[in-house]
Amino acid sequence: MSTHRITVTVNGGEEYLTVPANMTLLQMLREKLALTGTKNGCSAGECGACTVLVNGEPVNSCMMLAVEADGAEIVTVEGLADDGRLTPLQEAFAEHNAVQCGFCTPGMLISAHALLERNPHPTGEEVKEALVGNLCRCTGYLRIVKAVQTAAVRGAPRGTKIGPPNPAPLNPPKVGGKGGGGTQRTPPELGAGGRTCEGGAQDDPIYV
Repeated sequence: MSTHRITVTVNGGEEYLTVPANMTLLQMLREKLALTGTKNGCSAGECGACTVLVNGEPVNSCMMLAVEADGAEIVTVEGLADDGRLTPLQEAFAEHNAVQCGFCTPGMLISAHALLERNPHPTGEEVKEALVGNLCRCTGYLRIVKAVQTAAVRGAPRGTKIGPPNPAPLNPPKVGGKGGGGTQRTPPELGAGGRTCEGGAQDDPIYV
C-alpha cells in the first residue's frame, strides 16, 4: 500500500503526517491524532456522527480520504471550546439535556456550529434543515433544536427575530437516504438502537 505525506491544520495546529492511500479522514483523526471525539457510526456517510469542518464546511469524514485533506483546515469537536471554556452552543446542549448516549453529539454540534457561522439567526425550519444529515436514536430532536435556537438567541443583537421558541421536532431521515455533512468530548459508547434511553422527556418523540 502506497503512503503519502500530507500537511493539515487541525484545530489551529499544523500537522505533518504520513498516511496510507486508503486511510479516511476519520481514521486519520482518531488513529493518527487521537481526536476520538469524532465518531464512527456507519462508515457510509449516512449518520453524521463523524462530521467535521473542512475549510469551514461540514463533511462526513468517513467518506473523505485523508490525502484529499492535504492543505485543508479541519475543525473537530475538540476544537470548538476555547481554552477549555464551552461555547454558548455547547452550554445550550447541556442546559437543554440535548445529550443522552452522546454518540451523535459531536456531529450535531459541528453541524449546528456551521449553521450558526453562516446564519446566526436561523428559524426553526432552518435548524432542522441543517441537522437533517445527523441521526439521533435517543433524544428525539426537539431538545437539540431548542438548544441550537437558544445559542442563536444568546448571540443575537437585541430585537432580532429568531423564530418560534418551541419548534416542532425534526422529521426522522429515511433509512438509506443520503445524509448531509454533517459534538462532548469522549461521549459514552453508542447504546442499543431502537430503545428509549433512560431519562428521556416524556413529551419528546423518540425516533428509532
